[in-house]
Amino acid sequence: MTSTHIRTLAVVTSHDQPKLSKGQQAFNKLIKQIEKKRVQLADWEAALPLYRQKYVSELLPLVNDLMDMQVKFLHSLDRACDHKEMKKSERGMITSLIVDLAGELLASRDDKELKAVYNKHSHSDYDKKEAANIKGMKSMMEDVLGVDLGDDLDTSSPEDLLKRVEAQMEKEWAQDNAERQAWEALRPKRKKSARQLAKEAKQQAEEQQVSQSIREVYRKLASALHPDREPDTQERKRKTTLMQSVNEAYEKRNLLQLLKLQLELEHMDQATVNNISEDRLKHYNKILKEQLAELEQEIFHVEGGFMAQFGINPFDRVSPGTIMRDLATEIVGVQHTIRDLKKDVIAFEDIKKVKTWLKKVQREAAKMDNYGDCPF
Repeated sequence: MTSTHIRTLAVVTSHDQPKLSKGQQAFNKLIKQIEKKRVQLADWEAALPLYRQKYVSELLPLVNDLMDMQVKFLHSLDRACDHKEMKKSERGMITSLIVDLAGELLASRDDKELKAVYNKHSHSDYDKKEAANIKGMKSMMEDVLGVDLGDDLDTSSPEDLLKRVEAQMEKEWAQDNAERQAWEALRPKRKKSARQLAKEAKQQAEEQQVSQSIREVYRKLASALHPDREPDTQERKRKTTLMQSVNEAYEKRNLLQLLKLQLELEHMDQATVNNISEDRLKHYNKILKEQLAELEQEIFHVEGGFMAQFGINPFDRVSPGTIMRDLATEIVGVQHTIRDLKKDVIAFEDIKKVKTWLKKVQREAAKMDNYGDCPF
């Protein structure tokens, strides 16, 4: 309900109260923080469908086009490597570049011709090498995790290995949990100390007071809004909608929304807000802290899910206000790379241009601390 934002819920100073108490300051701060997080979450909910649509309709087709062009580029290098004018050192550079690029491409697509080029320049068999790697990973995981992943593993599929590991870990976890619960059931119960009992009683009393605070606000709203008591059809419809909002807020322990509804319906004025007792503020602040923590956790999951789904570095900073701009920049970058590769494929029909390109690559590689950073 957008109308709940018309009036601001906050304790303010007055002639009788020129300075806010710590509880009042905390109340105001928590409300501001919650509002900020709600806006942030709403921005994510609005931005994600737009990002997903643009990603699927624009970026993914370009990525496929880029991979196709990289394959053509790789075959151009392969043909150049066999040219009689190529020196041994130049062939060595081309071979290294081909093995690196072909390995990256084969990680994303199964291509027989690509494998043949890889095998030719690496002097190895790609399928056998991958099978050996998967077997090595399987053996290492069995040793580290102390599990048996079976002998029927598909050695051509890293995904199959990961699924086996996940399934085995879930099985082990379930078994350990069952054993722990069985042990806890058999173990004699330790008698709680007086201090523990007092602490639990205090926590239980505080939770009851918190629940009572929410319930009191809810009851006041429910009593005022009860649609069955309203004779006017339009007003009854309005109250029914408001009552649905009240019920939803109560079920979620959303104190802030309940208080805002009170403010909107003029069941609570500024003087009432200013005169909330310190004891009541203590309970309110506890509820608001819980709300803030839940919102922060929800935003954390949304951001983490977004980064995992679209392959974004988990250490990068992302925000709903910048992801569309970042995506547009990535799209332009891929388009430029495709265009440059097309030019290179055409140019590489001339062996002299291949030699010139290799010299450029060599100069750029000399500037890099890590030669593994491929310039294309």
